[in-house]
Amino acid sequence: MEWALHDPEHGAYGAGRLAIGARGDFVTAPSLGSDFAALLAPQIAAWLRALAAATDSGVDTAPLALVETGPGEGTLASDLAEALVREAPDLATRCELLLVEPNPGMVERQRRRLAGCPLPCRWLDFDALATTPRRGVVLAHEVLDALAVERIVSDGSRWCRQRVALAPEGLRLIRGEPLLAEELEDLLRLGLAEPGPERPAGWCSELHPGLEPWLRQAAAGLEAGWLLVIDYALDARRYYQPSRHAGTLLAYRLQQASPDPLQEPGAWDLTAHLCLETLQEAARAAGWQNLGGCLQGEALLALGLSQRLHQLQQSNAAELAELLRRREALLRLVDPHALGGFRWQAFRRGGTDGYPPLFLREPPPG
Repeated sequence: MEWALHDPEHGAYGAGRLAIGARGDFVTAPSLGSDFAALLAPQIAAWLRALAAATDSGVDTAPLALVETGPGEGTLASDLAEALVREAPDLATRCELLLVEPNPGMVERQRRRLAGCPLPCRWLDFDALATTPRRGVVLAHEVLDALAVERIVSDGSRWCRQRVALAPEGLRLIRGEPLLAEELEDLLRLGLAEPGPERPAGWCSELHPGLEPWLRQAAAGLEAGWLLVIDYALDARRYYQPSRHAGTLLAYRLQQASPDPLQEPGAWDLTAHLCLETLQEAARAAGWQNLGGCLQGEALLALGLSQRLHQLQQSNAAELAELLRRREALLRLVDPHALGGFRWQAFRRGGTDGYPPLFLREPPPG
């Protein structure tokens, strides 16, 4: 999975082969329009303003940082920068935009998209970020679902690793060695039962060994601030329920999903849902404090989506086509069967007590 996505010559992202958007391989919330960033911006601004207050009291004089990891086409970074300049110009003058992108093919497209960015903008990796830790906000939007997973498969009586083998007919999945006792103990604690009638031979799911290393890298680059994860996530009870017999690993290309992760490696996006408890435990081990989370639909309603829809209804009818497009996009963002099913999960580290996420408050009336 790591090679198929990130190899600089053959990888789907490494070579810049995949495109994000309605005319690309898959749609994300930012690709539907700038309303998503406009709704997210008040949360980012509130966190940055809390850090600015600490800076004003003499804690630090370094710039504030908005760090986006895996920025895709650069759309969200660009829209957020413009929203911050428009809505919080005092913060924007103190803020730098840092993009953590491991794939050269995607960096080229991000540079083009951000050529006119109103904030100072730089690309760097986690190692470079860790040399001078910042105070700010780290944003991981549809990033952790692309970390390479391990797959486990039932042989009817034991849990085994699933391996990729090269056969005369091409790549295929095979059953590998049994899981170690400590690995099995962690799974049983999360609620995954031993193989049996409900999880017969062939039943499979995923493990996420890349989460804790990634979260440690992100923590090393942040002296104080917040991490916001927005991604596919299910609690362990749903993640390992018997009916989810093929796990969550999917391939995407040209707006089509496929359960076969081995077809045309490097030409398809590969993604696996997060297990919420696994994410929370990995974050805690990496030095993050969990602040809580909710579904994207709930988060955006708390941040004013209903009011934005109401404003669209009061807009100039001459712009009807654009207004209808924006209305449809906003509804997709909160539809639980579409993008509204994403999970927002917030974490913090350093001296940032007392600033609960805005998106966990009750939605304003009206």
